[in-house]
Amino acid sequence: MIRTALMNVMTAAALKAGRGLKRDFGEVENLQVSMKGPGDFVSAADRKAEKTLYEELSKVRPGYGFLMEESGVVEGADKTHRWIVDPLDGTTNFLHGLPIFSISIALEREGQIVAGLVYNPVTDEMYVAEKGQGAWLNNRRLRVSARREIPDALIGCGIPPLGRAKEHPRFKAELAAVMARAGGVRRLGAASIDLALVAAGRLDAFWERGLAPWDLAAGVLLVREAGGFISDADGGADILEKGSVCAGNEAMQRHLLGLIRAS
Repeated sequence: MIRTALMNVMTAAALKAGRGLKRDFGEVENLQVSMKGPGDFVSAADRKAEKTLYEELSKVRPGYGFLMEESGVVEGADKTHRWIVDPLDGTTNFLHGLPIFSISIALEREGQIVAGLVYNPVTDEMYVAEKGQGAWLNNRRLRVSARREIPDALIGCGIPPLGRAKEHPRFKAELAAVMARAGGVRRLGAASIDLALVAAGRLDAFWERGLAPWDLAAGVLLVREAGGFISDADGGADILEKGSVCAGNEAMQRHLLGLIRAS
């Protein structure tokens, strides 16, 4: 595990917010839920976790700005640093009692992601990375998988929800191309966890479109620090700006990118 002052700040905030999410997950049927759009729900737990993260991170780094899923942009006095926060990635899983969700925190310094954390409070799995320090799951150093052949691969994906139905035809074409070649395909419903699993070698590759910066920022650094290759879904470097991703080890990322671009 990385023991720097910065990572200590991030893990302490995640653990505090995670305790609340874990309690609320046990009472999921009683949560107050409001609707943001078709297939896109936000819960009272989501807002509470974001408030906790904002308060804890602001307390120890008072000048830093924020980009958050629920509250949007909060300008800070320090224009060189910004927290990118998703308090509950996998909200729909959470609301349906599926224990596949996470807190995602990244720190951006002068436009570059320098630290990332993805934490599932139910499994107590804490994925962390700091630039130049590697990627870790709790106390274990992470490396992307060593598989080289696409028929042996387990590939993760994201399916556009009802609210983005116009994207369904392209996704179905990409999925058909991947299904015809890959050993298996999985859709977990939380992009930050998918990217963490690529970093851990549990998924060989992953792709998804239509994501927000807070879905991606921490996971992008995890993959890179675990030795992986990552681009946007069109092969470019504008991952956060385009809101799409294709990640894996060198061979798998190249294979997967070729399949979805040719579909």
